Amino acid sequence: MSEPASISSGIAARYATALFELAKEDKALKALEADADALTAALAASPDLTAMIASPVISRDDQAAAIAAIAKKMKLSALTANTLALMAAKRRLFVLPQMVADVLARIAAEKGEVTAEVTSAAALSADQAKKLAATLKARVGKDVKLKTAVDESLIGGLVVKLGSTMIDTSVRSKLAALQNAMKEVG
Repeated sequence: MSEPASISSGIAARYATALFELAKEDKALKALEADADALTAALAASPDLTAMIASPVISRDDQAAAIAAIAKKMKLSALTANTLALMAAKRRLFVLPQMVADVLARIAAEKGEVTAEVTSAAALSADQAKKLAATLKARVGKDVKLKTAVDESLIGGLVVKLGSTMIDTSVRSKLAALQNAMKEVG
């Protein structure tokens, strides 16, 4: 890991720890989780927001005003809004994506959940997602929260990442394995 990335993750971890602990003390973890999910969705949906938090050209005051307006519009909890305001005042908004991911990981650990990243060739139905979550729960012994994505290049099947384990049942990987086997033969 490069030094700047290490510094950023350290900053994000400190803010995430403080935010998580304060929410835990106030028994507001549900609100914090909702805020973190909303921020994750907003960052994914808005390249302008991502550019604004990362830009060194935008002044501290402009970032603070923008993030305050966004927090108000998204109806974020006071704790989250105050944390974002502090981050803006300290010019630390650039670590927001890492901080939100860290907060969600802490909440999941507190609830005894693990997150599985599932990539499929087509969107999973609610029934398929429920069955997959139940199967993974039986395997790991914890509740499993699915983070799904669609990649049509898989042709069919799934790629599941659960912690350090990756299960690849995609048609694309089976075709690649078959192609390698054919190369070895002839």
